[in-house]
Amino acid sequence: MKIVFIGGGNMATAMLGGLLQQGYAANDLYVVEPDAGKRAQLASEFGVTTLAADVPLPATDVAILAVKPQQLAEVARNQAGALAGRLVISIAAGIRMADLDRWLGGRARLVRVMPNTPALVRAGVSGAWLGPQADIADREVASRILQSVGQVVWVEQEQQIDAITAISGSGPAYVFHFMESLVAAARELGFDATTARQLAYGTFDGAIKLAMASDDEVGTLREKVTSKGGTTAAALARMNEAGVQAGIVAGAHAACARAAELADELGK
Repeated sequence: MKIVFIGGGNMATAMLGGLLQQGYAANDLYVVEPDAGKRAQLASEFGVTTLAADVPLPATDVAILAVKPQQLAEVARNQAGALAGRLVISIAAGIRMADLDRWLGGRARLVRVMPNTPALVRAGVSGAWLGPQADIADREVASRILQSVGQVVWVEQEQQIDAITAISGSGPAYVFHFMESLVAAARELGFDATTARQLAYGTFDGAIKLAMASDDEVGTLREKVTSKGGTTAAALARMNEAGVQAGIVAGAHAACARAAELADELGK
């Protein structure tokens, strides 16, 4: 299977590395990238064929649109003829399937994907939706590609991609914000920066590993740590007074609403 990436940014780079780790041949992977320095870097690091933006696309089975959302309409219109008949996977945030299909001339085999930044370390969670012209074989191909950088969750309705954006797409920033706050608390309690990071990062890493290994819900795991009248109970009570959980839930709803707004704006 031959794959061409249109755009050679961070997410495309992560997927290239993941595909090569899975055993894909470098000579089956192509990257279209306008920046000459970036092309040279990708060719040197991965051994793939890189192409300037003004040359014809190579014949491939799959095209992955990995350009910035603001650039996608122009790229899709310019490449509509060349992309006809291929499975097209879009990882551009906020672009609805109908708009992309319109830019491509209609009736394209499309998969819309919302990845997240942990894909850079092969620990991503991607939300994906299969377009109406694509079939189960296309879904399987897309799954294999996306699994090169982590997990994939398929949704049944396209609007659920906005919810994926709010949870896993934007979610790393929520986690980093909590980690940042825990580091700040450690510094206020007298630890130096290195020790504060070790304590906070290690706690997150261990808690995630415990949650992933346990059959218990996270609420149950929280309860097991929280002794009545103890230190954890005091901390959680104060956090509840400050509305921490409610704020996180409200933030996710705000992200979901903004994702829909951006899709309206970018699809014009």
